[in-house]
Amino acid sequence: MKTIRLIASAIAIAIFTGCATYAPPPPLSNTGNPLIDGRVYIEQGPEKDRVKWQYQTGLAAMRRGLNDEAKQHFDAAILSIGGILAGDEDAKRARQMTVAEDTKDFIGEPYERCMAYYYRGLLYWMDGEPDNARACYKSALLADADAENKEYAADLVIPEYLSGFVNKRYGSDGSDNLKAAKEISRFDLPEPYPVSNNVIVFAEYGNGPVKWAEGQYREKLKFKEGAQGPRSARLKINGQTITLPPFDDLFFQATTRGGRVMDHVLKNKAVFKENTDNIGNAALMSGLALAGAGGDTGAIGAGLAAAGFLFKGLSGSTTPAADTRMWTNLPQYLSFTTLRLSPGQHEATIEFLAADTSIMGGLTRTVTINVPQTGDAVVFLSDKLAEPPAPEPVAAPANLQANPS
Repeated sequence: MKTIRLIASAIAIAIFTGCATYAPPPPLSNTGNPLIDGRVYIEQGPEKDRVKWQYQTGLAAMRRGLNDEAKQHFDAAILSIGGILAGDEDAKRARQMTVAEDTKDFIGEPYERCMAYYYRGLLYWMDGEPDNARACYKSALLADADAENKEYAADLVIPEYLSGFVNKRYGSDGSDNLKAAKEISRFDLPEPYPVSNNVIVFAEYGNGPVKWAEGQYREKLKFKEGAQGPRSARLKINGQTITLPPFDDLFFQATTRGGRVMDHVLKNKAVFKENTDNIGNAALMSGLALAGAGGDTGAIGAGLAAAGFLFKGLSGSTTPAADTRMWTNLPQYLSFTTLRLSPGQHEATIEFLAADTSIMGGLTRTVTINVPQTGDAVVFLSDKLAEPPAPEPVAAPANLQANPS
């Protein structure tokens, strides 16, 4: 009995000494306005989540026409992507048994990194720099090039097609890009390249993929489609009706890449956690059964119980859960078209359509396209209705709970 009491005391001491006190950070803003909340989280939130908030806040700013702010956020995020991928120290640390994947600096899955380059390229083109836009599209394709399933590597239609479009515009041969884009597109692409067109329309709609985790220890990263939204769009201008089909599908991008290196790491962590837990249970039960016998048998029992507790501790400290942080305001579908319009102002209507091609209520609106004398008019259309620009961030009330998802 004395031996059992000693074992119980040792276990209790180890448990309580292992429980470190933790002071949570003060709550941050959760106003529901993505610009206000994003700005606050970028400045005051955890460093490991900063790129996530730069992605989301950059896109929220673009949808409100705050392009200068959007450029700042995407430039900062892209700079971080390069630095983190080059060092990869956080990823190495997250492979350790006791370090959770979501403690590493977030840069997102390849489809998320692709979209940072995609939006930055769009902003460059708006600034009259299609050559820099092309460089961003190439970076987007490179970010998508390391798929385990090579059939789906670098299979983004719009970046591939528009890289060739810019090449052709500048006198180079864009045929390789056009061929590659045609091979992966489910819809007909304009060919030959309409390089004389001076209006480039980018459209997005639907809700991006949602990450979730399954498995006994939530070690398997999975994706599901976002909430149902528009499945296509059309643009009406100067008596023309132009279809804007979904050339790229981010849910498809998220789910066709095959496994990640981290998936294998997390699987091994889960196996280790389960095995050490089972060994610990067996050793504890056997040890406690023998410990009351006294003498050498009791000593052996005490040793088994101590070993069992050690294995249970190893199991408890192993962290196989997948990182489900995500860029939450992405669309599902990307589309584009090019037009030739005379210089001046043109009124256009954008309609977003359901799966049965019916017009979805509340999303149709009129936009004014200003075509310059020289250069391109670049138009960005989203089914996420534009909202008034958010004011500068203010301190959140002390009782306001943060919601970093």
